[in-house]
Amino acid sequence: MAQLSLTTFLTLDGVMQAPGGPQEDTSGGFEHGGWTVPYGDDDFGRFMAEVFDRSGAFLLGRRTYEIFAGYWPLVTDPENPIASRLNSLPKYVASNTLDTVDWAGTTVIGGDVAKEVAVIKERTDGELQVHGSGVLAQYLLDHDLVDTVHLLTFPVVLGKGLRLFAEGAVPTAFRHVAARTTSTGVAIHTYDLAGRPTYGSYA
Repeated sequence: MAQLSLTTFLTLDGVMQAPGGPQEDTSGGFEHGGWTVPYGDDDFGRFMAEVFDRSGAFLLGRRTYEIFAGYWPLVTDPENPIASRLNSLPKYVASNTLDTVDWAGTTVIGGDVAKEVAVIKERTDGELQVHGSGVLAQYLLDHDLVDTVHLLTFPVVLGKGLRLFAEGAVPTAFRHVAARTTSTGVAIHTYDLAGRPTYGSYA
């Protein structure tokens, strides 16, 4: 059975929208796309290679799938640690509107996504990985389907944009299991799901 891991790039104020380029996601009038690019370095690359090395399958939201499908199939170097995994392993897209997919190894899931994801986890070895996919990530967190979260926090504030932990998120506790910092100041923290928060008083 797979562990479901979520890897997300965040600003200091929690924005996750359009990290990779200006036109990646302009919904809501977002004009700050590509905010991670100045912070890419060897430390960042090594961490991402480690994550993808544990992958057994991928679960993506429609927007992230379309971004990935427009780029990664064109990267054919078998030594590329990300492309080699994305192009060869099963990919699942959560969408009720996507009819056809061209990327080899891709299956569209819709309807009761929580039930479908639980079945996929059961039949997958390694990690079932979610990258980006903000709306899907929020849904999976709300349904307690995420086992591990990798939060990569970049030293920048944008003031607007889609946030992973938005108002109304289900209260959830996590256990901190790992941390490192890249040479450009990206703080990488890994958390395992620990159930619901507990409360007390300092009084």
